[in-house]
Amino acid sequence: MTVTLKQLQQILPNAGTQAGVFLPVLNASMVKWGIVTPLRKRAFLAQIGHESGQLQWVRELGNDQYLSKYDTGALAARLGNTPEADGDGKKYRGRGLIQVTGRANYQACSEALFGDSRLLNTPELLENPVYAALSAGWFWQRAGLNSLADKGDFLTITKRINGGTNGLVDREALYERALKVLA
Repeated sequence: MTVTLKQLQQILPNAGTQAGVFLPVLNASMVKWGIVTPLRKRAFLAQIGHESGQLQWVRELGNDQYLSKYDTGALAARLGNTPEADGDGKKYRGRGLIQVTGRANYQACSEALFGDSRLLNTPELLENPVYAALSAGWFWQRAGLNSLADKGDFLTITKRINGGTNGLVDREALYERALKVLA
């Protein structure tokens, strides 16, 4: 069963008109990546709701100074960005509904979605609603989050997406709302 517009608006009340823009591509992405049970849908929608500011942002917020953390150093290396201060941090900033971040993730996502490296040259494609939703589903599947959702392990899902527990209170509030709406 697909998520309806009314359900999406109840789960993400601040989404506004973006709910209608994203609804068909979210439903398609969830089917494609096996996010088809109520437990999986609830966890997925809560996480993308937080990561995207309830469907308002498909590009990571932050100025050049903030994004420089992705350009050099240990975090940049983990993300597959080049070791030089050459703008990889800004170019491969978080994008999509789950904020795919870093050159290595863009490459892997590009291979999965397109069968080539096009996201390395046009990372802005992940700002398009279709690819923003598909990339979120791809990341979800790649990180093994369906099995965690099946177990109700929302905390570990958060850590795999975020690397920590940033925004946990908001994520949990969205999850509780999704539990009620998708009962």
